[in-house]
Amino acid sequence: MTTIGVIGGTGGQGLGIATRFVEAGEDVIIGSRTVEKAQAAVDKVKELLPGARNIRAMANPDAAKAADVLVLTVPLAAQKDTLLSIKEGAAGKPLMDATGPLESCIGGSATKYIDLPEGSAAERSQSILPDAKVICAFNNISQTWFMQLGEPIDCDCLICGNDQAAKDLVAPLIEKIPGVKVIDCGKLERACIIEKITPLLIGLNIKNKCQFGGIRITGLDRIKACDTK
Repeated sequence: MTTIGVIGGTGGQGLGIATRFVEAGEDVIIGSRTVEKAQAAVDKVKELLPGARNIRAMANPDAAKAADVLVLTVPLAAQKDTLLSIKEGAAGKPLMDATGPLESCIGGSATKYIDLPEGSAAERSQSILPDAKVICAFNNISQTWFMQLGEPIDCDCLICGNDQAAKDLVAPLIEKIPGVKVIDCGKLERACIIEKITPLLIGLNIKNKCQFGGIRITGLDRIKACDTK
């Protein structure tokens, strides 16, 4: 069994991801700045999934050391400090970064993207943690979907990263969440494209007064319809 550490897992997105992995039978650690805050999140998961024993609470640095795979679910403003706090524990491990660089992080609109000097939030994580295997993931699935327990999620999970073995490791874990299909989009440099889909989906959800807007990539498994010779 793989141990998954959800770093900063006390917010809506982190709590939803942690709950879905617990529901799928994986060993989960919720990390936070304090053990007490992490334990409060664990208690919420246990309320949603009575009898669940495959989840525990730790401070972020300890969670990073104890886990095999990490998921970062913090706001952009907390990204750097959180990553520095787990630098030792994250070394050599896959780290799925769900950070959304949205203007709402600085008091603006959640439907607008912030351009970062590194190119994307995931590339920023890689620059801060050069020894981690950073993968952009979970950016396009709404936290509302994660909390519809027992219901398949109607959304693909677009990922990208520079370490193919790390992507091959996390893909089947992600696909243990019912309904989710992983689409490998290539190198980490494509993270800016994946991340920019998030404010588009938020805008569509607002326009349509819903919280379930997602994305599906179709046609990739079809045989070529024409002769390219």
